[in-house]
Amino acid sequence: MVAGPAAPPADAAPTGSPTEVVVLIVAFNSGPHLQAVIDALARQSFTDFTTIVWDNASTDGAVEALRVGPGVRVVRGPDNLGFAAANNRAAALSRAPFIVTLNPDAFPDPDWLEILVGAARRTGAASVASLQLTDEDPRILDGAGDMMSVIGVAWRGGYLQPRSLQPREPVEVFAACAAAALYRREAFEAAGGFDARFFCYHEDVDLGFRLRLNGGRCVLEPRAVVRHVGSASSNAISGFAEYHGMRNRLWTFARDMPLALMPIALPGHILLVIFLLLRAQSPKMREARLRALADGWRGVGPFLAERSRWRPRKLLDLARALSWSPLAISRRRPVYRRLKG
Repeated sequence: MVAGPAAPPADAAPTGSPTEVVVLIVAFNSGPHLQAVIDALARQSFTDFTTIVWDNASTDGAVEALRVGPGVRVVRGPDNLGFAAANNRAAALSRAPFIVTLNPDAFPDPDWLEILVGAARRTGAASVASLQLTDEDPRILDGAGDMMSVIGVAWRGGYLQPRSLQPREPVEVFAACAAAALYRREAFEAAGGFDARFFCYHEDVDLGFRLRLNGGRCVLEPRAVVRHVGSASSNAISGFAEYHGMRNRLWTFARDMPLALMPIALPGHILLVIFLLLRAQSPKMREARLRALADGWRGVGPFLAERSRWRPRKLLDLARALSWSPLAISRRRPVYRRLKG
């Protein structure tokens, strides 16, 4: 089973008055962006929501300086739990039927929540993805949902490509990027939430995969728009991101990829790993990837043992949601499917 988080701090009791939506913001030294996100939420046309800001032991003073209104709760965690466990803990503080995750540097349009909730009600999807634009230039996509190849590599659809690639109507994508996503609580809990062992990076792809294995689907609502700073702020890839991304990619593949697809998936994944090692752009990047592989293999046993729990309920639907084109990977091309029903 998915490793869950420890109990919340003693002062973090569940919220009393239920709302339809709870918005979760995990903060860690988020600077002035955090206040801007809170201010953007205060302007939402949809108002039946509460906000929980979970602080992962920040030291930059942004949380202490935060100005919040009614319906916003700030919880100070004892240490840095990472994105996955912190969201799980925050989600446990509410019983709202819709859980929305929002990065502390993702600024939503005023009708964002209204459109997300409307899409969830209308389609019955397990998750709904937002259209993410770069904050520097909203003509450029930060991502239009998360895509997953049959060989086990994921990418944000259309990353740093023209916004014209976005669909005009809601479409099905593999998974939602948790920088700005809605999850149906019953589906989120049935899938075990985010895997706390991942700490951060790829945890939303893994959750999206498990939602798929449980028979759920993800809808991209292109009118639910956020402007995202994080991915556009720097082209540099840190050793930290490289390490967690590669390790967690291995764990996702080991647990989630169905056995029926392995004759194609496994050889392709091995070639992918070799390619990533050979194409490392610096000794630091290569060292991080090698260390991630070593630690990933040492820790893969529990994930393999959990495979029996995550057998696909709808194998053909899952196979259709995966990308089978190598060109889609190299070009970060969005993979959209027409909605059924």
